Amino acid sequence: MYLQELREKIDSIDNQILDFLNQRMEIVKIIGDLKKQNNAIIYRPEREKEILDRLVNYNQIKSGLLNRTSIDAVFMEIFAASRNLELPERIAYLGPEGSFTHQAAESRFGYLSDYIPLKNIKSVFESVATERVRFGVVPIENNQEGFVNETIDFLNEFELNIVAEIVMPIHHTFASRSEKLSDIRYIYSKEIAFKQCKNFLDNYFKDSHTEFIPVESTSRAAKMVMEEENSAAICSGVAAKLFRVPILFENIEDSPNNQTRFYVIANQFKNQISGNDKTSFIVKLPNKAGSLANFLQDFNVFSINMNKIETRPDRDTNNFQSWFYIEIDGHQEEDNLQKIIQQHKESLRVLGSYVKLC
Repeated sequence: MYLQELREKIDSIDNQILDFLNQRMEIVKIIGDLKKQNNAIIYRPEREKEILDRLVNYNQIKSGLLNRTSIDAVFMEIFAASRNLELPERIAYLGPEGSFTHQAAESRFGYLSDYIPLKNIKSVFESVATERVRFGVVPIENNQEGFVNETIDFLNEFELNIVAEIVMPIHHTFASRSEKLSDIRYIYSKEIAFKQCKNFLDNYFKDSHTEFIPVESTSRAAKMVMEEENSAAICSGVAAKLFRVPILFENIEDSPNNQTRFYVIANQFKNQISGNDKTSFIVKLPNKAGSLANFLQDFNVFSINMNKIETRPDRDTNNFQSWFYIEIDGHQEEDNLQKIIQQHKESLRVLGSYVKLC
């Protein structure tokens, strides 16, 4: 009887939560109508961060049981539902369905958005540039493998803005319909996933006759396992569940710190200052002695911390010139950063300022 009473209390609380959510959505709808009248942007990452930070502080004061990760997960879904009430969103991402980029997109935009998987990074940029979609999600960096150069090159090629970054831990699972490892003859995955799970493969399959077969995506690997006997896949947990492949082992990656950073990109988008921002640039300097040294010295002069600098070949020239992708702390509207932007406006293009997550 006591268990039934507890369940009834939960049901009552759930009803209250739903009532409050509907009240929230009524206010969201009014705000959405005002934004439409003023042609304002619906998605405001800096406002979402402000809300999450406030809720985490409130939860600590109240000694609540939820941690930061749980609060973020619950309220990101509420934010997504709110945005779709204001204006339904269409999101393109580097596919296929069930990829880590798909997982990153859903973590930011929730389950209700309209997701479009595309075959390559360029297609995502093109879809955003032509406004077939509102936002695109692409990988920019893995902390084990480095930058995704293709993404950096298309940031240079397309006149788009970085809206937000998403940082995701990358966990690989080992999925198969075979109950015994000795029955597995083929393991499918992406080449990089084989490298990231080398210790696991050495421990379980080093002396076996199992063949490791690279495919274009971990999602494709999971799908192939459902079509072929005596096979297995190294894939994301999302892909295994999507294609209903039993998971035999979880978290088989060598490094527990394996993370990938993704960018949300959009056309003509500008975030407001959040107080904890990052800004990205494309920089093309004159080909003369001291130009890079003088440019970098200005960041020291104005006390601006530089996080990343990546050199890329300038394919529009025939004399082996380079351009640079740079990330710094701060927002493009802040005074010290404005001084650098104005001083080097002929050489510098701002890609966007966005809430800093790492």
